Amino acid sequence: MLFNSLEFLIFLPIIFIIFWAVPNRWRWIPLLIASYYFYMYWSPRLIFLILFTTVVSYLCGILLERAGERLAMRRAILALTMVTCLGVLVFFKYFNFLYESFFDLVMLFGGNGPAGYFSIILPVGISFYTFQTASYVVDVYRGSIKAERHLGYFALFVTFFPQLVAGPIERPGALLPQLKAEKHLKSVDFVGAFRFMTVGFFKKIAVADFIGITVNATYENVAGANGLAALISTLLFSVQIYCDFSGYSDIAVGCAKLFGVNLTENFNK
Repeated sequence: MLFNSLEFLIFLPIIFIIFWAVPNRWRWIPLLIASYYFYMYWSPRLIFLILFTTVVSYLCGILLERAGERLAMRRAILALTMVTCLGVLVFFKYFNFLYESFFDLVMLFGGNGPAGYFSIILPVGISFYTFQTASYVVDVYRGSIKAERHLGYFALFVTFFPQLVAGPIERPGALLPQLKAEKHLKSVDFVGAFRFMTVGFFKKIAVADFIGITVNATYENVAGANGLAALISTLLFSVQIYCDFSGYSDIAVGCAKLFGVNLTENFNK
């Protein structure tokens, strides 16, 4: 589900009402369900991937604590986590590139090309939740934080929908305590939330998406574009990328504030 969609504008107020209507100790449940729904909106099958990453990093965090001072075991557990979680990321994000590059090299030396091509879809947000779970395990390994024993809160830390798709990537020591803290509706920073969301939507829709029309028109017909048009489109593309990413992050920060959570502000310098 995209922030700049009608579905999200319906989804957000419904979750907001349910979240604040539920007693504090149970609020993580509707928020977790909403986060999984938000993620599954693109493809329900992708839920198994994020569940796998969540369970592996959760169990490895606990095993790291139980390993105590046994350094060899702790290093083995850390290595297992990194290979598993980052391996999933590398496979889905770079397999097609590596596969095609290998056969390009083979054909360069007179070999045969591939018998066929694989079509591997890149799961939405995989980079963000992979690095977030990896940072959690590293922090537990270093002793910076204690392993989270509540699977529900840990799963929410991984999938918290405002920052699931495009960040900001949060350290567990900053986000987990906020998800578990008691919250009161009167303490919600509504002004800050709507300010971030308004600025974010402006960057995303009025700037990035609008510039994208010109950029796409040029890049889809590079042969027919003159030098000046190519130069202007390239400069505009830089602005488009910045406003797209920065705008999405601002919307995420604003959405999180509605649930009593303060995310790290990206692009503040």
